[in-house]
Formats: sequence, structure tokens, C-alpha cells
Amino acid sequence: METVDLARLQFALTAGAHFLFVALTLGLATLVAVVQTWATITGNPVHLRMTRFWGQLYIINYAMGIVTGLVMEFQLGLTWSGLTEFAGDVFGASLAIETLVAFFIESTFLGLWIFGWNKLNRWAHLSLIWIVTLTAYASAFWILISNGFLQNPVGYALEGGRMRLTDFGAMVANPAAQVAFGHVLGGGLVVGGFFLAGVSAYHLRKRTAEQDLFRKSLRIGIAVALPATLFTATFGGLGFETMQPTKAAAWSGAPEQLAEAQAQMVAAHGPGDYLPPVGLVQGSGMTMMILFAVMFFFAMASFVLMLIRPVVRGFRLWHWLLTAMIPVPFITMIAGWVFREMGRQPWAVYGLLKTEDAMSPLTHTQMVFSFSAFSAVFAVLVAINYWLLARQARRGPGAVALGDRPIDAPALVPTF
Repeated sequence: METVDLARLQFALTAGAHFLFVALTLGLATLVAVVQTWATITGNPVHLRMTRFWGQLYIINYAMGIVTGLVMEFQLGLTWSGLTEFAGDVFGASLAIETLVAFFIESTFLGLWIFGWNKLNRWAHLSLIWIVTLTAYASAFWILISNGFLQNPVGYALEGGRMRLTDFGAMVANPAAQVAFGHVLGGGLVVGGFFLAGVSAYHLRKRTAEQDLFRKSLRIGIAVALPATLFTATFGGLGFETMQPTKAAAWSGAPEQLAEAQAQMVAAHGPGDYLPPVGLVQGSGMTMMILFAVMFFFAMASFVLMLIRPVVRGFRLWHWLLTAMIPVPFITMIAGWVFREMGRQPWAVYGLLKTEDAMSPLTHTQMVFSFSAFSAVFAVLVAINYWLLARQARRGPGAVALGDRPIDAPALVPTF
């Protein structure tokens, strides 16, 4: 495998693995905030225990997501210095804002939420999780502003072989970013909804304690997943209207459209192969659409079933299928990300900087070592996250430490 292909595969694996954490973080943060809102308004102890249980799973995933994000940013600077040198002055602005939001605001308020149980006023404590949720959205928004610029560069000027930001508003309003944000936001809710329903179904099937808690959680998960699937598909459809001509040609697969797109790129940029890999574009796109259909029809059937109380309590086959559906939204989102990113190849910045020119001057041996090291680190992080989430999810609400009231220690009486 060539050096540039190894670099691309490395970034695909690290970015894709990190994206799995992001998707679940967005979905769980929203659902935890909604459940805590209801618990705060009504004082319902079941919803309070739901907040603590799902909140602890959210914290585990968030912490591991931070670690993978740091590793991914490190390898971005290590492997793609050509990209940062050429376009870093433009998309680096939105990345800097994202860093401030995620690592300062979001992390700070999450810490206050974690350690503020039983110490803060209930409304003040509720406001913390909503700030965490909104800053998670803001973090995703600024990342997609950066990615949207790479897909459809706007608001810049070329000076001395480097890009300079001239219109920050145009970059923020970029349709390639705005549509993608809606798509990812909806996808996060789909992931969170199916995760909630699947874990709850596991406990209902096992007849574990807190059956009322998991029946309510299952209904919330499905009630969110069904409309979120339609919301995500709507923005996905809008995304087809902002596709690059070469990506649209690869998706269609029509020989005449492929030839026309190639001829236009040759006329603009000189001789070369400017078509993305047709098989990967079509394969990832079809995978995304097929799995969307699976999720939509399954969620629709589940919505009907959840209205029947005996079914929610005792239909074990449905419980098993709900649990088996947990990974499907993750696979769908990864397929969608491959479809989006492969569609702009061979460009790192579409129409301006080729991927091979965006890479750092690394030897093949250095790239093999980097690829092996990053792949190993991310494999370990993903395995640890899965193990921690699965263990905590199986143990149930009784093993949750988040929000526990501390047992008063006996007073220490000095002796003389």
C-alpha cells in the first residue's frame, strides 16, 4: 500500500472510531437532559434513577471520546501538515472555537453536573446538563463547519500559495456544513434512541430489577428514534443537493455523467484522474440507505408494539431484536461518513489541494509505524469503552455511583 493510502486509511480509522463516541454522546446527552427535566418538574423517583443510570453511561462514553479526540488531533497535525499549512489559517478558526467549547465550557459544566448532585439547587443542577447538551451541539457544529469548508471551500482568498479567511460568515453559512450538521444531529438522536431501547430491552428480557424504569426508558428510546430517523433522512436528502459534481457522477455510475465530470475537472485543473472511487461511494451510500430502511421500519413496528403493555413486559423475541439493533445506527453513521469523505477524493480541499499534496513528508517506514501505533491505540480505546459501557449497562441502576447521597461519617471525637 502506498504511503498516502496508509495515511488516508489511518485517518479514516481514527476519525471513524472517534465519530462513534461523538454520535452516542450527542444522543445520550439530549436524552439524559430530557429525562432529568421531567424528574425535576414532577419529582418522580423513577425518572431520577433513570437520569442517574443513563447519565453514568453517558459519562463513560464522554470520557473515552475526549481521549480519542485528543489522539485524533495529534495525528492530524503529524500526518497532514500540508493541509494545515495550506488551509489551516481558514478552517483552523472553527477548530479553535470547537476546542474552547468542548474542552473548557462543556467539560467544566459536565464536571459541575457530576459533582453537583445533592449539593446544588435542583433547577441549577438541571441547567448544567442542558448547558452540557447545547455545548455538545456547538462542538459538533464547529467541527462540521471545518469539514464543510473542505467539502465546499468558501470565504477565502489565495495569497502566496496559502489560503486566508476573508468571510467568516460565508464559511459558517456554508450549505455543505449546515446540512451536514442537521444530518449528524439527527443521527446522534437515532443512535441514542436505539441505545436506550436496546439496553432497556436487555433488562426486560432478563427480568432484572427496576422493570418500571426500563419500560419507561424503552418507550422513550423508541419515541425518539422513530422521528429522529425521518429527521436524519430529510437532511440526508438535502445533502444530495450540495454534492460535488464528481461525487454526484460517482453515485449515479452513469458512464456519460462520469466522463463529463472528468472532462470538466481536466479542463479546470489539467490532466489527471479526478473521479472518486465509484465502488466505495456507491457501496457506502447503499449501505447507509438500506440500514436506514431497516431502522425506520423496525422503529415504526416497535412504536406500535410499545403501546401494548403486555408486549412491553413479556415479548422476549422483540426484546432480543431491540438489543441486537444497538450497533445498526453506528454502522449506518460510519457508512454515511465514508460516503461523504470518499466523495471528495482525490481532494483534501475540494478543487484546491489534492490529498497527496496535503500529507506530511513522511517515509513509508514512518507511515507504517504511525499507522500501526494509532490503530493499536484506538483498538484498545474502543475495546475499553465497549467493556465499560457493557459492564455498567448489565449491572443496572443498582450499581450506579452517580448522584449517590454520601453516607455521613461518624464525628471524630478527639482524645487527650
